[in-house]
Amino acid sequence: MTTIAVTGATGQLGHYVIEQLKQKVAANSIVALVRNPAKAAALGVTARQADYAQADALETALTGVNTLVLISSSEVGQRAQQHSNVIQAAKNTGVQHIIYTSLLHADTSPLSLAEEHRTTEAELKASGLTYTILRNGWYTENYLGSVGAALEHGALIGSAGQGRIASATREDFAAAIVAVATSTGHANATYELAGDSAWTLSDLATEVSKQSGKTVVYNNLPEAEYAKALAGFGLPEGLAQAIASWDVGASQGALFSDDKSLSKLIGRPTTPLATAVERALNA
Repeated sequence: MTTIAVTGATGQLGHYVIEQLKQKVAANSIVALVRNPAKAAALGVTARQADYAQADALETALTGVNTLVLISSSEVGQRAQQHSNVIQAAKNTGVQHIIYTSLLHADTSPLSLAEEHRTTEAELKASGLTYTILRNGWYTENYLGSVGAALEHGALIGSAGQGRIASATREDFAAAIVAVATSTGHANATYELAGDSAWTLSDLATEVSKQSGKTVVYNNLPEAEYAKALAGFGLPEGLAQAIASWDVGASQGALFSDDKSLSKLIGRPTTPLATAVERALNA
């Protein structure tokens, strides 16, 4: 029996992967790799303690695993070493295939996030293991968290200008992971994954206005001003500056792709912006 393990299984992307895997394979063939197994009880699969930073524990957690879904760590700045720990543990325990969630156009992206992904991709390719690199575009949810404040103030703010964002939902990206993990033909492949239809922050403001009945406009701010506003909302200064820089990257095309690999992999269109906005408003 093929055993599929998923890192970060209780995270925002990971729990969707587990849910969708259970629709394709037996639950007893799935392993959730988490820092606190007690928090994974609701997933309905075997949970093993695993921390990206603890190499020895990773080897124990990966024993008997055939396919590993390596969802990138959330700790920006520590990712390269943490991912390296996982890859080395996978080699030492006989994992046959790693599926890694990278970044859209990681090889050329100007985003500050890209460098650690490039490092991990290079290590995977040199590891001798079979791999599949899924270069995920932006999650639509990255912007939907601002809808409440936009409705309250009548404005959505950012620094993306009229940059087109080819996003998809976490459920869409999870479906791609599951498709690769449960089918053949993906050995040593790299996929650029993006939503079928791109949109701008002005489009998002228009859609929120349409569905809510309240006027919301998009205010484009200089990078430093946007970072200052985010810090004023309580975000750590470093994170605020990073988010503002990613928006500027979006204005330069970093989050756009017309590659349809995502919808091809999942066998359906990606979730439209209007549907994602509707879900956010209902929530």
